[in-house]
Amino acid sequence: MIRYSLICPAEHEFEAWFRNSDEFDKQSKKGQLECPVCGDIHVKKAIVAPSVARTDKDRSSGPSPEQRQQFFAAMRKHVEDNFDDVGDKFPEQARQMHDGEIEERPIFGEATPEEAKELIEDGIPIAPLPPPLQPLKKRKRLN
Repeated sequence: MIRYSLICPAEHEFEAWFRNSDEFDKQSKKGQLECPVCGDIHVKKAIVAPSVARTDKDRSSGPSPEQRQQFFAAMRKHVEDNFDDVGDKFPEQARQMHDGEIEERPIFGEATPEEAKELIEDGIPIAPLPPPLQPLKKRKRLN
């Protein structure tokens, strides 16, 4: 599995996992990649600065928990509004689409961890859907 940082024309940045670099190219050419924020399918690999180890204690340059929560809530809403919910038929439908037995369309649903693993091992592109929005809990600060 390989993780790519991706970006859409509206400059929404997000990450996605692929079995290999060829899988990214294949999905991109078919227009199967889309921004989880705006739905644009013209997604490209983002330029990423190399990770450099820091020695200072300030490592808070990433998004805040609230920003991450907003992003995942927007992603979930986009999927729920634009994809067909196939429930527990997800593994079967994803496999049939991959094998060309039924027409491809955006779907979401449920799969056991074993079913998800089998789909990924068979080269069928799937990704977990973020859970429904939950209020953030305050963390105790350790001194």
